[in-house]
Amino acid sequence: MTFDDSRAVLRVGGEDHDLADRLDAELTAFNSEASGAPVEELSVRVTDASDELIGGLTGFTWGGLGFVHLLWVRDSARREGWGARLMRAAEEEMRRRGCDRAGVSTYTFQAPGFYRRLGYEEAARLPGVPGGHEDVYFFKEL
Repeated sequence: MTFDDSRAVLRVGGEDHDLADRLDAELTAFNSEASGAPVEELSVRVTDASDELIGGLTGFTWGGLGFVHLLWVRDSARREGWGARLMRAAEEEMRRRGCDRAGVSTYTFQAPGFYRRLGYEEAARLPGVPGGHEDVYFFKEL
């Protein structure tokens, strides 16, 4: 769908990598300037002997806060402790960067128990996730 007038064109569509990258860069710069603290990307990955991805984690650090955005472990490697190792490595890097707290969100059908076992405490729940689920936010003092 496209809306056009003499001043601008507004387009509605699906995934747009260029737009996502630009918005991320613009908001990161704005947040860094407004807070006086730089936002730094964070990633942790684990691969097997064939260099195939076993799992990984992405997030960011911002001042004293570290936040995990995505954490995934392939099906064949689940229940082998990789998730906890990825989280411990991320927390160690967060501490190295000066963070004293960490956060993560997960859906109720994903891994709330996993984060609780790692010492995270529930801070908020947002209803409205499809299937009657919720988005659960967890935080932990580092």
